[in-house]
Amino acid sequence: MKEGRAISAAEPGAAAVDDVIDAARVWIADDPDAETRAELQAIVDEAAAGSPDALDDLHARFDTRLAFGTAGLRGEIAAGPNRMNRVLVAQAAAGLAAYLKEQASARRDDEQPSVVIGYDGRKNSDVFARDTAELMAGAGVRAVLLPRLLPTPVLAFAVRYLGASAGVMVTASHNPARDNGYKVYLGGADEGSQIVPPADAEIAAHIDRAAQGRVSDLPRSDAYELADESRIDAYVAATAAVAGPLTTAGTGAAPLRVVYTAMHGVGWPTARAVFEAAGLPAPVTVAEQAEPDPEFPTVSFPNPEEPGALDLAFALARETGADLVVANDPDADRLAIGIPDASEQGYRRLSGNEVGTLLGWTAAEQAREAGVEGVLAASIVSSPALRAVADAYGLRFAETLTGFKWVSRVPGLVFGYEEALGYLVNPLTVRDKDGISAATAAIALAQRLHADGRTIADRLDDFTREFGAYASDQISIRVTDLERIGRIMAALRAQPPAALGDVAVSRIDDLRDGSLELPPSDVLRIVLQDGSRVMVRPSGTEPKLKIYIDAFGDAAPDVVGRRAAAQARVAALGEAMRALTDER
Repeated sequence: MKEGRAISAAEPGAAAVDDVIDAARVWIADDPDAETRAELQAIVDEAAAGSPDALDDLHARFDTRLAFGTAGLRGEIAAGPNRMNRVLVAQAAAGLAAYLKEQASARRDDEQPSVVIGYDGRKNSDVFARDTAELMAGAGVRAVLLPRLLPTPVLAFAVRYLGASAGVMVTASHNPARDNGYKVYLGGADEGSQIVPPADAEIAAHIDRAAQGRVSDLPRSDAYELADESRIDAYVAATAAVAGPLTTAGTGAAPLRVVYTAMHGVGWPTARAVFEAAGLPAPVTVAEQAEPDPEFPTVSFPNPEEPGALDLAFALARETGADLVVANDPDADRLAIGIPDASEQGYRRLSGNEVGTLLGWTAAEQAREAGVEGVLAASIVSSPALRAVADAYGLRFAETLTGFKWVSRVPGLVFGYEEALGYLVNPLTVRDKDGISAATAAIALAQRLHADGRTIADRLDDFTREFGAYASDQISIRVTDLERIGRIMAALRAQPPAALGDVAVSRIDDLRDGSLELPPSDVLRIVLQDGSRVMVRPSGTEPKLKIYIDAFGDAAPDVVGRRAAAQARVAALGEAMRALTDER
């Protein structure tokens, strides 16, 4: 998602210093939402009475506009052009409709452009989705609204299944409770993947044009279609097939015990249907988190990666003696896995790299058995371990920029992942990360291991014996001054380190200008002589500089020694990078 852009004084909603109150009043007159109208009117009244805080609030809302980028729109629900609300959604829908009609005209395509629309359980998701359906229909675009709260992967599936020109998912994924968002997918040659340049900029230009007028003047129609349950049934059937043939032979041990949490999101009904159709064991659910709740009351941040997010799941796992913990984020496009561990909690969450490597290894084995050639793919900040798997199984390997919009577009993809808990195990069905299909694959793997008296932990040990130990870590440097991130990146380019700790730097790849394999991106890749790697990049969505560290160990003869060596190397690199960035 891009930074908000400045609004020109000629635009409705313009926020010059001397007329921000007038701009807010113009907004109120055009806002179809009674709640945000009342909210903004109260701020306007305070600002008009001389409140400097209220005036600052108006400038924060009106001096810039929430920008439409490769993540669509995402922001706090509130009034004003720099917030997420029905006015912004109406303008986005009108702009996307104009883009789809323009594309159809350029192709000289007589078929009516179409869009399928989904929504999750966040505040106003259903309202934003219905607004989009009505505005699309009013603009002459065939609009199909999914019938109820559903996971993001179902929307991504529906774009391909229905042959739609585009898809819109109203979700803010695992953002804070106050946020919502508007994610756009394209059909046709894009096969239901998220938008990438130049489409994002072209759609944004149409949205800007729509913002020149009043949203109350945009044509609406209730002549949109409501998708029936057969579309969801098709997703369930296709996703259940990911489990493959399951074996019950082996030790005769008790059935695999699984705990599942939806993290107050929309994943559970669909996940339950998929697990049942696949013949997987029925999980015990974290009851407090099973139903959609836009307030996310039991977690401080609804992201399975966050400390404490899985506490309730781990508590239930201890109570039930679970073999596996499975967690989706609120829109179920991400997956977290927990396994029994000797730690105080009794369970630990596997890293995204560990899960990605395990699922990728399984995909490579299945490709070999089926005689399939193809590609394993990972984002550039994910572990190099998947490359080793691809090499061992005669598959190609591809690196992409961060973001699943890039991973999903790799030609010939067999499996792809990014370390931020995103996995694509069924690219012939969905072209986006899918936490439900990934959960299906993970439970199926655990089931097969369990039948042989083995565990996911045993499988991780097998990997270390065969491929060596790959250790990873991430450092996030949060800043209050965004310019500091630029200064650090500029200093690293102007005065690159010759060594990190006691290991010399072999080379530094600056991806700012792109390469044959990768589009331009503000990323530095530091490769050390011992094969370790450090990636440095600004976050695209938060005021953070992110540092990703990867190291490898295979000198020791045993699993414990290999892991200890790799983890020690990662720790040393982390200390060196903290010292280096503190100096700049």
